[in-house]
Order: sequence, then C-alpha cells, then structure tokens
Amino acid sequence: MSHQDTYRHNEAYAEFLANWDANFYAKYADYLKPTQSGVRVLDVGCGAGQVVGRLTEAGFEAYGVDVSEPNIERARRFSSRCQFYDGKRLPFPDGFFAGVGALNVLEHVEEPEAFIPELVRVAAPGGRLVLSSPNFFRVIGFRDYHPKMRSLANKWRNWRRLLEKRRQMKADPDSVRFDRMTPIVKEPFTPDDDAIVATNGLEMEFFLQRAGCAVAEVLCTDRYVARPIDFLLNLTPARYLMFNAFVVARKHLQP
Repeated sequence: MSHQDTYRHNEAYAEFLANWDANFYAKYADYLKPTQSGVRVLDVGCGAGQVVGRLTEAGFEAYGVDVSEPNIERARRFSSRCQFYDGKRLPFPDGFFAGVGALNVLEHVEEPEAFIPELVRVAAPGGRLVLSSPNFFRVIGFRDYHPKMRSLANKWRNWRRLLEKRRQMKADPDSVRFDRMTPIVKEPFTPDDDAIVATNGLEMEFFLQRAGCAVAEVLCTDRYVARPIDFLLNLTPARYLMFNAFVVARKHLQP
C-alpha cells in the first residue's frame, strides 16, 4: 500500500479535517483569490472543502480535488465541483485555472518534484499559485510539533542542511530533491506526524521557479497575525528558518 492509499478511505482523518479551526484557512484562501472575480480556482488536496466554500461564497468558480473519498463526500456539501483524483495527474486541461493552490499537501505526496509542475500545468499564464506547508527545516521557532523541528541538535542539522541545499541549487540544480521522512503513525492522530516530505520554503520556491513561475513572496506565516509582527517576521531571509513555508507565485506569461 502506498502512503497515499492510507488516506483513501480514512474516515478519522476526514473527520479531523472537517473539525479543524476555520480561521486557519483564511489567509490561504485570500491569497489564492485571483484579482478578477468569477474565474476558475482550484484547491488541490481540498480536504472537507472549507476553502472551496470560502472561494465559492466570494464569487469564484471554485474546484477541489482530493485523494480521500470521505473528504470529497464532505467537500461536496460546499460544491459539486469537488472530485476524487489519483494524486498524480490533475483531471483538467492545461491553463484551466486562474488560481491553483495546495495547503498542507506537499509534505504528504510521494513525488513532490512532479507534484509542483503539475500544479503549474493547470494554471493559466499569469495565473496565481499558492503553496503552504510546514517548514521541517525549522531553525527558529516554538511549538515545534514534529520531532525533526525539536532540540538544538536537530535545529543545527536543519541549518546545515539548508546551507547544503542552497549550494546544491547553484552547483547542480538538476540533482535537487526534497528530503524524505518516515511517517509517524500513532493514535490519536496528530497533524503532520504522518508527513513523508521535509518541506521548506527554499525548495518550494526553487521548484516553482523551475516549473516556470515567478515567485512573489516566501513567508513564514501561514495564517493572519498582527501586521507589525507579520512584517518583522518576514522582513529578512530569516523567514526561511522559521515556522512555516507559505509561497506565492505567478506562472510566466511565456514558456
């Protein structure tokens, strides 16, 4: 059984997502909104459909896909445009959406290096892309909920690994790959313990650029906080070392 298959019929996971704090989705949904109203927007890994619901209420033609059948059952309460997919090939033509996003999905996919170009494929030229995932190479932070983020030893290793990644991107960009992790499976379910990809803002930015996007922002905050605090947290390159990886990009007009 693949990692993805563990979600396909997982009612407990779907119920967990359905009861997640609604405010968590606000920033991602707002950044995903194109400037033109009424256009098509896709939420990949839509979960129970909260973001699709927000976008639909805002006047967009919102679509959602997910690898979990229980999630899609719940998401269809928000929109009939939510559908199950195989986690690899999105069931849409090239350039179909004005906005494409994935919230806390990349860390769970088996081929993240292929997943990002697939998101870009279905985005229209000039379309917006939003990727948000935990920063598993966290060096600065608190509430370090995953073992890879905890302890000074791990934070030191994360710092060194980010430096190695940056050097690799310059010297041999074709060899860059996200680091893989062994999922932690336990009861009760804890978010992101079951992640298999060490997501981070540096590599998310890199692969979006490689797929034909101009990256507009790399932030360490995935939800709304007070504006002065948000400004200070994201003012310097230290944002690559903190909290989360929230990356906003636009697909180039020309290939």
